[in-house]
Amino acid sequence: MIRTRSKGDPAAVRAFAVELAQACTLDKCTNVTVSDLRGISQVCDYIIIASGTSDRQMKSVAQALEDHGKKTGQPPFRSDRDTGTTWIVVDFVDVVVHLFEPDQRAYYDLESLWADGIAVDVPAPVRA
Repeated sequence: MIRTRSKGDPAAVRAFAVELAQACTLDKCTNVTVSDLRGISQVCDYIIIASGTSDRQMKSVAQALEDHGKKTGQPPFRSDRDTGTTWIVVDFVDVVVHLFEPDQRAYYDLESLWADGIAVDVPAPVRA
């Protein structure tokens, strides 16, 4: 059994992570990945990493994710941006989303840091 840090329904937390990843894809992020870190991370259960195309687009995606969380009753705990908006973190506690400018993503290489995580298959999003 995989230990989770979340007190929420594991299926609901996973579904929320998938929804956020799909929202990133719909908003033109590239190379969107979701990793299941239950039993590995003491910080969160899922991590989403995505590349943005510009600081403006990344800010827009972050705002859309925050709005989606609020709408679904899972508001973000916090959101943080570096001064150059090359890395934005939106923290929903159980799910943490990292939006990167591609060069910064390669530099920080979070995928290697969390390489023990299990990749989550994210179905292609359907625009409503």
